[in-house]
Amino acid sequence: MLSQDAIYHFGPFELRTRTRELYKSGIRVKVRPQPFQVLQALLERSGDIVSREELRGLLWSAETFVDFEHGLNTAIKELRGLLNDSASEPRYIETLPKLGYRLVVPVTQAAPIRAAIAREQSATARPASVAVLPFVNLSADQENEFFADGITEDVITHLAKIKSLKVISRTSVMAFKNRDHGLREISERLGASTLLEGSVRRAGGRVRIVAQLIDCATDEHLWAETYDRDLTDIFAIQSDVALNIASALRAELSHDERARVGRPPTHDLGAYELYLHGRNWFNQFTEEGYRRSVLGYRAAIARDPGFALAWASIAEAQSELCISGVVGTSPEETILIAREAAARALEIDKQLGEAYSTSALIQFAFDFDWIGAERSFLRAIELSPGSAEVHEHYGWLCSALERYDDALRELRHAHELDPILVHTDVVTTLLRAGRTAEALEEARRSAREQPGTARCHAVLGWALIFSGEKSAGIASLERAVAVSPGATMFLSQFGQACALAGDVRRARQILDEMRDRSAREFISPYHFAYVYAGLGEAAAAMDCLEQAFERRSGAIHGIKGSFLFRNLRDHPRFVSLLRRMNLG
Repeated sequence: MLSQDAIYHFGPFELRTRTRELYKSGIRVKVRPQPFQVLQALLERSGDIVSREELRGLLWSAETFVDFEHGLNTAIKELRGLLNDSASEPRYIETLPKLGYRLVVPVTQAAPIRAAIAREQSATARPASVAVLPFVNLSADQENEFFADGITEDVITHLAKIKSLKVISRTSVMAFKNRDHGLREISERLGASTLLEGSVRRAGGRVRIVAQLIDCATDEHLWAETYDRDLTDIFAIQSDVALNIASALRAELSHDERARVGRPPTHDLGAYELYLHGRNWFNQFTEEGYRRSVLGYRAAIARDPGFALAWASIAEAQSELCISGVVGTSPEETILIAREAAARALEIDKQLGEAYSTSALIQFAFDFDWIGAERSFLRAIELSPGSAEVHEHYGWLCSALERYDDALRELRHAHELDPILVHTDVVTTLLRAGRTAEALEEARRSAREQPGTARCHAVLGWALIFSGEKSAGIASLERAVAVSPGATMFLSQFGQACALAGDVRRARQILDEMRDRSAREFISPYHFAYVYAGLGEAAAAMDCLEQAFERRSGAIHGIKGSFLFRNLRDHPRFVSLLRRMNLG
């Protein structure tokens, strides 16, 4: 009996038994049922001989009358074609005359983590949910605000390691830092049944933390505690708060989860404070913020070279600089730093979800190692199941591979965990999947809720254009430029829309403006490609896309299903570029 729920990896291939799918380098390969069953049988007994009679019994019942020899030979031939294998020089399937067949390539079996995640997320029972509101800084020195925010983030990070809890992300809870709303309203807006609120007072080498967990439906205090300890106990306090919340909400913790929650990120308090300074800069989500965060992380590592989380954070900041398209002269160096920092983080701590998540981002955005990236994402989700960022980035990978159902599941789950943050990736994915009516509905809602966000107006513009409302769509894209005038991503998309609508003069004016700016600042060639594609200048667009590929600049990883490059999909250079990115 063949396994009904397993995942096998061999060479660049992955076979998933539950969905009966075969992937090569992350791209689904079409395979008929009988060759699939033969391959699965060989994988399950890798290295052993599987006789032709065994395969006959697997494929055809005793009552079925078929030309067995021809049918099996055809299945094996098809498999060898799919695997690019040879009967005379087998790399995968070896024929043993009169005996049967044997798989000769190393095989690893992965636990069906992604399938389990999907089942858990679709289950009707909802996990206990909590939002950790920003801790109030009661210290005399207001510069300790970063310390209070850091404690908030670290408690959230600890809770996100517990599978049976739904934990609202930092970016959403920080919207309520000033307590301008009642607890019940905050609870409803965040989709959390309980709220943790507290305060931090730091003086000299002491810290006083007060925390209380409130059931928002009844206003009942489920748990409260005051910690008055030496500052060096800060990590034990954070772990204790997280474990007490889990206990109060009757969340089940495995032995491994409890151990991860209790593990301090570093034993050097000075290194931790430098890390918090870096994190404070990173959370501004700007170019300057990313660059200055790295300085804080490096200072932390100078004090504690074994600070794995600081290494992972360097990799994250360096990756964001490249993906956002602001790295100019030497993106290769930036990517190298990111890759080495991520590897160092994993070398130090193989139980750190953030290290796997950042490694996965690097693997697919820069290395185009789609299978390796997915493995890293699944491990990150296993270690930090409540991380909105991990689910969001995994959604990016699925979308880039045109696995849109998987992408939407991950992106919507990220939205549940981070409901206040703008999530235009859902709209973008719906547009890529050709689900224009759904995209338009989502885009209109996003633009209403976040009128000051350029990305909302941009995706609404494309949803309107693809719905036949060209004038309204162009106006929405122009509004995105007005909201964020310095962002060439929106300017170039507006230029493409103008060109597609026949306003070639305006499109060329935008090109000229971008060229003038590029003399003073770095502008990703990926953005120039938008405008050239709109103008129908395929050669110029491809020049820019190939430059973006070489520099790993902009969202080059997502070009395969991009609705902004539809008119290039059959271009030989575009097809060749996809092959270079392991997407062909």
